[in-house]
Amino acid sequence: MNQAIPIQQVAAFANAPFEGNPAAICMLDAWLPDALMQAIAAEINLSETAFVVEADGCYRIRWFTPSCEVDLCGHATLGAAYVLFQQDHESDQIQFDSNSGELVVERQGEGLTLNFPIQRAKPCDPPEGIRNALGVTPLACLLGEDLIAVVADESTVQGLTPDLGVVASLPGRGLIVTAQGHEVDFVSRFFAPGIGIDEDPVTGSAHCSLIPYWAERLGRSTLDARQLSKRRGSLHCQLAGERVRITGGVMPFLNGFIDLSDASLTS
Repeated sequence: MNQAIPIQQVAAFANAPFEGNPAAICMLDAWLPDALMQAIAAEINLSETAFVVEADGCYRIRWFTPSCEVDLCGHATLGAAYVLFQQDHESDQIQFDSNSGELVVERQGEGLTLNFPIQRAKPCDPPEGIRNALGVTPLACLLGEDLIAVVADESTVQGLTPDLGVVASLPGRGLIVTAQGHEVDFVSRFFAPGIGIDEDPVTGSAHCSLIPYWAERLGRSTLDARQLSKRRGSLHCQLAGERVRITGGVMPFLNGFIDLSDASLTS
């Protein structure tokens, strides 16, 4: 059996080439076996590969890291919407059905806006190992989907070289390190070695927790954020009740096809 799967790689939350977070987007006519989608994501080896199937005017989306499926991913959703909008999608809004419920992406001038559910994190005691993981003692910790460590300033976030083995042992999907920013409202970095991502370049889903935290702390609902990975990424954020709106740019990188010729994989 020969099967060619269209694939596009784009960078989300990017304003120029080689910025933001790369994601692979595969538009499918029908779902592939889970093991095959996982194998494709591992072979591509980006932080996430998104698979999308259209059904009854709605798009079902799933995301895979190189090692597992995840329930929410911001940058690959933004990338999938970009690919669909480039296909002469008539509406300025795309609705995705996902394991995290309905997700909407809107076209906003040159950018795209995610409409995601908030993921509140609650204050917690610093978990054992956090000092060894980061090399610094956090000012505060919160735990929700991810563990959030609040540190003193932007330069501390920028200068971290975490012990990823210890990070993998901490509670939560991953570790967000954050501080108030100099030129933006807040900055962050995100480490998730437990799900196959040592450091994610720009993490939309992490901002589902960061936005409500910083909105409350800074006393306003509209915020600008920057993720301080090597690639960096910019996010314009808004808290809207129990939802967050996250706007960013998308840069295309490559188009092609995945060639699957092994019938044992596709059957």
